[in-house]
Amino acid sequence: MEAIVETKNLRVEFRAQSSGQAKKVAVKDLNLSIRAGEVFGFLGPNGAGKTTTMNVLLGFVNATSGAASLFGVDVREPIARQRIGYLPELTYYYKFLTAEELLRFYARIFSIPRTEADRRIDQLLKLVELESARQRPIKTYSKGMQQRVGLAQALINNPDLLILDEPTSGLDPLGRMKVREIIQRLKNEGKTVFFSSHELGEVETVCDRVAIINQGELKVEGRVADLVEKHQANLEQIFLNIIGYQPQLSA
Repeated sequence: MEAIVETKNLRVEFRAQSSGQAKKVAVKDLNLSIRAGEVFGFLGPNGAGKTTTMNVLLGFVNATSGAASLFGVDVREPIARQRIGYLPELTYYYKFLTAEELLRFYARIFSIPRTEADRRIDQLLKLVELESARQRPIKTYSKGMQQRVGLAQALINNPDLLILDEPTSGLDPLGRMKVREIIQRLKNEGKTVFFSSHELGEVETVCDRVAIINQGELKVEGRVADLVEKHQANLEQIFLNIIGYQPQLSA
């Protein structure tokens, strides 16, 4: 199957903050291949290099060496990003706008004709269950509602690939379930979803494959069931073993 997202020996280094310090290596020779229609979970502790990798794919950060491509096109080419939608971990929107106004604003950025924009806005607000709140200012929304309007924004251009950075961060169990349901629906529509998460339970539920990185290095990659069988442990235990977590036993 076609690789929608691919990295080859991807390496990202950041300059030392002061003289005498070594460069910080955020991503070390990362090789990933994500196929069309997959939901791919990208896991790792804070500072593992997940967001840096996503920022390379989005063109926000340049790789030090190696290569990254979207739809077979180098990520440094603007055309590579025309078919993607992106939801950052922290959403920053004009909160005086309503959900409908926000989506119309993004539709204009993508030069979507008015009639088509109206159709997509109605469709997306229904998908993220915000139809009844479409005329309310975003500042009145709960965290979960803001995250869902963010997902609608990421979908306004009908992308083939969605890149989601911690899409359920800070949400309560109901909010996480709703986002998980949306990801499942997108998968059923044939979308490719690449997302990072700390919620291992939801990853296990919706992902076709996962990769776990630590300190910028890829440690394991594969189907969840295969990894569980290979390591004779659940995904959470595999994750904890990889990052070297040792439980503190009370005296």
